Amino acid sequence: MTHVLDHTRAPEVSADVLRELAGVPAGGAVDALRDLRPAARENAQLAYRLLFAPDDDGEVSVLDRLAVALFVAGLHRDERAVSHYRRALLGAGGSDALAATLVAEAGTAAVTGPAGTYREPGLAAESDPVPDYRVVAREVLGERLSAAVEHARLLVLHPRDARPAALERLAAAGWAAGGTVTLSQLVAFLSYQLRAAAGLSVLHATPGAPR
Repeated sequence: MTHVLDHTRAPEVSADVLRELAGVPAGGAVDALRDLRPAARENAQLAYRLLFAPDDDGEVSVLDRLAVALFVAGLHRDERAVSHYRRALLGAGGSDALAATLVAEAGTAAVTGPAGTYREPGLAAESDPVPDYRVVAREVLGERLSAAVEHARLLVLHPRDARPAALERLAAAGWAAGGTVTLSQLVAFLSYQLRAAAGLSVLHATPGAPR
C-alpha cells in the first residue's frame, strides 16, 4: 500500500515560516533584527511559498514535497520543524499513517553528519563511513517516495558519498530529470531554512542578546 490522501486540499502556508520555526515572538528584538535585511527575509519566505504552494507543482506533487520536508526535519531532530511540516502534510490531505511513518523512518535514518567517505586520497583518513539506508516501510511510502527520502538522507547527512548510482536509483523509481532537480532544490532549501531558524532560536535564547 502506498501513501494515501485523505482528500486533496491546498496546503496552508505560514505567514512567516522562519519566525515560526525559530520560536521567536513577532515584533520582538530578534524579529526587528531581521528587518535590517528585508531582502533576505522576503526571499526566504518567497522560496518557501514557491516550493510548498506552487501555482504548478509539475513533476513533484505538493504532498511529496511536504513528505520529504517532514523527513528532513526529522533528520535534523528539529521538533518545531517536524511539527510544522507534519501539520502542513495533514493539511494538504496526507494521512496520519504517512506522517507517523516518515517521522519513524527519519529516526531510523538519522546519523551525525556531515559524514561519508572521501574520494581524495589525501583526505581518506578523515572519512567517516555512513551505513547504507533503505526505507523500511516501503509498502506505506511506495517506491517513488522511498527513493526520494533515501536520496534526501544522502544529500543532508553524507553528500560526499553522492555518486551517479544515486541518480540511477531515483530514475529507476520513476524520477525524471525535472523532478530530480526539484527534489535537490527542496532539500537544499530545507537545509538553509532549518539552520537559519536554529540560529535565530539560539540568538533569542542567549542571555544578553536581543529578545
